[in-house]
Amino acid sequence: SMSFSERIKAYAHQLGFDLVGITPATAPPNGQAYSDWITQGFAGEMGYLERHVEKRRHPDYVLPGVRSLIVVAMNYRCPDAEAIPDDRHRGKIAQYARGLDYHDVMKEKLLTMLEYIQREADKPVQGKVYVDTGPILERDFAERAGLGWYGKHTNLIHKRLGSWLLLGEVLVDLALDYDRPATAHCGTCTRCIEACPTEAIVAPYVVDARRCISYHTIELKGRIPDTYRSMMGNRIFGCDDCQDVCPWNRRAPVTQEPTFLPRPWTEMPGLIELLQLTPEAFRTTFKGSPIKRTKRRGLLRNVAVALGNTKDPNAVPALIEALDDEEPLVRGHVAWALGQIGDDRAFAALEQARQTEIDPNVLDEIEKALH
Repeated sequence: SMSFSERIKAYAHQLGFDLVGITPATAPPNGQAYSDWITQGFAGEMGYLERHVEKRRHPDYVLPGVRSLIVVAMNYRCPDAEAIPDDRHRGKIAQYARGLDYHDVMKEKLLTMLEYIQREADKPVQGKVYVDTGPILERDFAERAGLGWYGKHTNLIHKRLGSWLLLGEVLVDLALDYDRPATAHCGTCTRCIEACPTEAIVAPYVVDARRCISYHTIELKGRIPDTYRSMMGNRIFGCDDCQDVCPWNRRAPVTQEPTFLPRPWTEMPGLIELLQLTPEAFRTTFKGSPIKRTKRRGLLRNVAVALGNTKDPNAVPALIEALDDEEPLVRGHVAWALGQIGDDRAFAALEQARQTEIDPNVLDEIEKALH
């Protein structure tokens, strides 16, 4: 007959998890690497990563008496968008954000799994579930639970599924059967390091978030540093370049989870249409989507940069209109975009905006764009 651990795994697969492994809840071996990463400032403005550094290394902190972590992964790889050409007038959105928010989808499944364990165990079980929101170094635990290895781009890689994986875990105060750690198979390959548009992978297995386009487009709340704007191209939410070139992703299957499939608004949306989204339209369009995270002002900031990168005079009328946006963050990046395109209409509009603009940061952007 199946052991309890085997039954838990079978149930996890039934719920739609692609991978599942079990590991003891002792501190992961490379917790120190995380502390060093924080000390070097690589987290940028992501303050939530700096809190509870110790807690992250010891699951006991999160659930007193914890004995085991059941780590799961879901494949989110989207079908290739053959119908829609990747042209510079459309925005590129990272694959994980093209469907519904995976946090909600996975958390519900994990809670169902915890209930199953509590129901089937022969004694009361204390448990907790997380989907990359808890203070848990989940990639280290995933590797130790046999789900895959830590790639040079710092994403987890599985031999069959590649790196299009979302992780979650159930913590329980119950001893279970543990899996063997995964072995690493990056070898001498450095494709991800070479492909990164901003050289954010500063050493194998180390990403400086402050250089990463994913960080600039999603996590950064304020203005995007000038240096990185032209490197963004048409990426308006995240970046998948390091995963796109990974040889282990060549045969990665498409996701089986319907909620992860792209919505019409996330598969290469038109930049000008996005720039024209009212606050109300933004809310209804991105309801239930991870893109809500940037708020309207963050997304339109990114869209303005992408339009500036097209250098296309046809974008000027929409940008001029957006110079009146209610959000200073949007107006500032729109000014930059007009400066990048730089035809007579763009400069005339910037001159006019200079007379009426009251926000010092936006004025600064206008001045720079005019010179």
